[in-house]
Amino acid sequence: MANTKQDRARVAGGQDHEVKYEARKTGTSKSEVKDAVKSAGNSRAKVEDKLGSK
Repeated sequence: MANTKQDRARVAGGQDHEVKYEARKTGTSKSEVKDAVKSAGNSRAKVEDKLGSK
């Protein structure tokens, strides 16, 4: 399956590889990424903003 712009703009909180990638990218833990997805939604920009404001 090819990645589309829409796929790259979202973080799938249920996909372990996406959660690991985002945690590594932002220097946070997987649980922090999952919490950010739950509170901010699955928009990658919003999740990264939420994680960056810690």
